[in-house]
Amino acid sequence: MAVRQVLRMGHPTLRTPAAPYPVDQIATRNFRTLVQDMRDTLHDCSGIGLAAPQIDVPFQVAVIEIEAGRTRYGELQGSPFQVYVNPVITVLDGQDPAGYWEGCLSIPGIRGYVTRPQHIRVDYLDENGKARSIDASGFLATVFQHEFDHLEGRLFIDRIDDTKLLAFDAEFEAFHLAR
Repeated sequence: MAVRQVLRMGHPTLRTPAAPYPVDQIATRNFRTLVQDMRDTLHDCSGIGLAAPQIDVPFQVAVIEIEAGRTRYGELQGSPFQVYVNPVITVLDGQDPAGYWEGCLSIPGIRGYVTRPQHIRVDYLDENGKARSIDASGFLATVFQHEFDHLEGRLFIDRIDDTKLLAFDAEFEAFHLAR
């Protein structure tokens, strides 16, 4: 289909809560085109997740695909391409949060250390409009929270507790990667 431009921090769409995607529109050609464009854009940018507001579509749709193996986030277990429509997160265990150095396609070249709950459930509609639920822990839980923050008009930098742990990619690799 098409690779779309990813909006960058400062664009008002990124700070506006997205509307629920109309359920009766999930089976349409427009929806299938949106999903394919999101997939193409995600692959073009070498990302692991993308939310519709990042391509200036103000609806609650996100896609996630994690390739197994060594990545810029370390060694990861894979997660196949999946579409999440109107997702809702429930924290199952908020007692033991963990942090990761997060990056974002909308904030290119910058990483920040963000602490988030590590055991969640996501209730959502899939690309066919079927209600689904998934429990996630560890890095995958962080990815869900990061992407779904976009649906609420939030960016990962809003979640950083210590701004000393915000770095450009080159400085992250030089000074923080080995820690």
